[in-house]
Amino acid sequence: MKMEQMKTLARNCFLLLLLCVIFFGCKGKQPVSELTYNLPVEAEQPTIETHDLEEDQSSVNIPATEKPGGISVSFQTQRSLSDLSRRLPALGVNVHEINPVNYVNPDPAILRQAGMDTSMISFLSGEQFYRAGDYDKALAEYTLSINHNGSFIEALTARGKTWQKKGEHARAIDDYSRSIRLDGGRAELFNYRGYAKLEQGETIFAIEDFSRAIALNGNYADALINRAHALYETGEYDKVIEDCGRILRLEPRNASIWNRRGSAWYRKENDDMAIKDFTEAIRIRSDYALAYHNRGNAWYNKGEPDKALADLNRAIALNPSFSGAYNSRGNILRLLGHHESAAADFETAQRH
Repeated sequence: MKMEQMKTLARNCFLLLLLCVIFFGCKGKQPVSELTYNLPVEAEQPTIETHDLEEDQSSVNIPATEKPGGISVSFQTQRSLSDLSRRLPALGVNVHEINPVNYVNPDPAILRQAGMDTSMISFLSGEQFYRAGDYDKALAEYTLSINHNGSFIEALTARGKTWQKKGEHARAIDDYSRSIRLDGGRAELFNYRGYAKLEQGETIFAIEDFSRAIALNGNYADALINRAHALYETGEYDKVIEDCGRILRLEPRNASIWNRRGSAWYRKENDDMAIKDFTEAIRIRSDYALAYHNRGNAWYNKGEPDKALADLNRAIALNPSFSGAYNSRGNILRLLGHHESAAADFETAQRH
């Protein structure tokens, strides 16, 4: 009888230790170091994971004004309608927040023998399939877990993230919404749902969710990065600049955010401030082709075509497939009268 009591005690200790590892990992992680972007948005993603997924290869359409005697070069470009900044990183979700379990390949059979709850076993199996990239099997396991325990937020959140991997953003939103109804005080849930809404083109509603995440955690860099991206899409450049300032106080070496803020200044036609921010992005990341491209366009607007061409040459040297940089350089060369070189750049841009 004494031996049975000792076995029971040992099993209970094992279960308690395992559950502590799982749940303490699940509850508190909201890292704000990058995103990298990133965010990277380069560095990128906070830890939103900001991987440098940008490459917005935007070009600037430079209008020429017709005057007697030929074409006069105008140094004020037409602002490009494409995003000069970066795209969102890796599904807008910090994987470590929703997959924080610190274990390696747990054996479901052993966990079952140890008396672990069925919903937890299915959840852990789903995590294994997710890490292996088998999203259909991961979804099946997460669904089994949720069927056994409809209040299991980690399983709902993980399933939502997996739906996003499959491009099923509406289903992801449903799972995140269920999680929020269970616990509306978790900032990351609003951030994840906001990202899914952004992917569906619901930009205004996405901004609302990112703002709710930030209201719950004012230092949540991932949500700030995502909101800055969404605000950029809606043309609210003053708010983008404000959010980028908050992010840079948290992550001063986030090159993609310096680039994003520079892009917002560019849209506001403040080329001096844009150049200052693009330069800082380049200082942090010397191989940042997109920042060179953007700074080149700003230099051109200021009437500095030589500096503009130097930056665009550098962007192309760093990324020979950067079609936007070829187009921008071609436009400048054409307006400076170098028609053959301009035509060659436009042709190269078409190939890429």
